[in-house]
Amino acid sequence: MTQQPPPAGDLPTARDLELFAAGAPPVKRLLLPPGGEALAMLVRRGFQPTVAPLDLPFPADLEGEAAERLAEHLGHYAFRLFLRGAILRRGSFSPTEATRYVEPAQAARTAEELVELGLAEREDGGRYRLRYPAHNFGGTLEWYVARELRGRLGFDVAVGVKFHAPEVGGDLDVVAAAEGRLLYLEMKSSPPKHLASDEVGAFFRRVRALRPHLAIFVMDTALRLSDKVLPLLQAELSTQPPPPPRRVVREVWALTPHLYVVNARQDLMGNIAAAIAEGLRELSPPPP
Repeated sequence: MTQQPPPAGDLPTARDLELFAAGAPPVKRLLLPPGGEALAMLVRRGFQPTVAPLDLPFPADLEGEAAERLAEHLGHYAFRLFLRGAILRRGSFSPTEATRYVEPAQAARTAEELVELGLAEREDGGRYRLRYPAHNFGGTLEWYVARELRGRLGFDVAVGVKFHAPEVGGDLDVVAAAEGRLLYLEMKSSPPKHLASDEVGAFFRRVRALRPHLAIFVMDTALRLSDKVLPLLQAELSTQPPPPPRRVVREVWALTPHLYVVNARQDLMGNIAAAIAEGLRELSPPPP
């Protein structure tokens, strides 16, 4: 029989407290979710993360040579632009309908590359259709960046993480752990003109709840960030007026020693790696 708490207004005796505690049901035992150090670091911060399946235009269990070939193609900005456009077509598309930023001959070659990779199939009239329809390109971008962080920089990585922080919405797109440091990357696959202030505000709420060692805001675009993206992010900094952003290299910007913004100009992963290297140096003790 479960012990009832003492009546309201009465001061419980030591015996009452012990009886009530002894009669309470056992606390649910919470174990680490399947995963590595990245998820474990979230649990140590008091969260109970879960991982949601990614929205992908290919099988989620893609591995081996097929995954490596796809990752190599995703390293090319034109391929990402084309696949993003093909996803947004929501069905049959011609190569030139997928994107207006790729020349027709290159678009035709890219459509055939999708077929060779097993992502698309040919239709009559020179048209194509994705074999595994997705809602948007975001999941593919997260999959690619996570794979590269794991393979090229040796991070333990988790993607599509729901960390269930109170009053903080959205997912953690990519979290990664190495050297006892926690890295959080927010991935944006749309052009800067589509970035809204409420998205930036949500990103900062996640950063403040999570307290990663490094946070990187990633825009998969070749357009410069200084026109819109940097001002939106600066407006959310706790220090106002904000310090001026510092260019690390190309379109890799440091807003603080722990917060970086990058785009895809020249090389998306190269820019991400440059931000990580700069951030880790900032976290290191000063030279003797």
